[in-house]
Amino acid sequence: MAKAKILYVSQEIVPYLRDSEMGHIGRYLPQGIQESGKEIRTFMPRFGVINERRNQLHEVIRLSGMNIIINDSDHPLIIKVASIQPARMQVYFIDSEDYFHRKFMLHDKYDKFFKDNDERAVFFNRGVLETVKKLGWAPDLIHCQGWMSALTAVYTKKVFNKHPIFSESKIVISIFDDHFNDEFSADVVKNIMMDEITENDLPHLKENKDYVAWMKTAIDYADGIIIGSENVNEEVLKYAKASKLPVLDYQGAEEYLDAFNEFYDKILVNEEIAI
Repeated sequence: MAKAKILYVSQEIVPYLRDSEMGHIGRYLPQGIQESGKEIRTFMPRFGVINERRNQLHEVIRLSGMNIIINDSDHPLIIKVASIQPARMQVYFIDSEDYFHRKFMLHDKYDKFFKDNDERAVFFNRGVLETVKKLGWAPDLIHCQGWMSALTAVYTKKVFNKHPIFSESKIVISIFDDHFNDEFSADVVKNIMMDEITENDLPHLKENKDYVAWMKTAIDYADGIIIGSENVNEEVLKYAKASKLPVLDYQGAEEYLDAFNEFYDKILVNEEIAI
């Protein structure tokens, strides 16, 4: 039997970014799943706070060079890679001079939410899927971790599902305690839209331009939900529980690996999972 292929689309991974719960899981979950016998690929944004020399990032020329068009504007896609040697694991980085060369992650030096964070997320999510398509590696399951990765669900199910690489891919969304009170730009819906995605496919974001609407949108296109933190946004949690999707409740640091692996297997074979 062929190994199941798991694609990780992660907002944070240590040691490239701060040591957070999300970053810790982003680092050790793929390693554990790989050691359990599955194939993995891991992607994250190449935020400007990442030290390329210290972490030995280098550009993958054969994967770079595409343009991602967002709201009629072209943005060149750069792919970089680094290795986590103890884990025998590579991490691919989605890079862009337009979006990821600033020395901050999500807020500027005055702690203001970047006005183009929705565009940055669109670029990241579409960049991941375009790169995986170019690699010719068909994921059985895509696990999105952090709000910046969540639109992968929308693009996989509405745009890339027509490509054989993604036609059978299942989507799992992790909900973390990464809630914020800022709003996305007024053009958030236009920035997400493509020929295959209309504003009618994004009803929550038509109504509100915030974190809750963003995560509800992702849940609408997911196949399963994992609660990644003890304290997540209550409205998002309630929506997830009401969605009738399989939901895996929060797991402690010692238990999550086996629980996640079992959850993946059940999603992949479409088994009933108690909520």
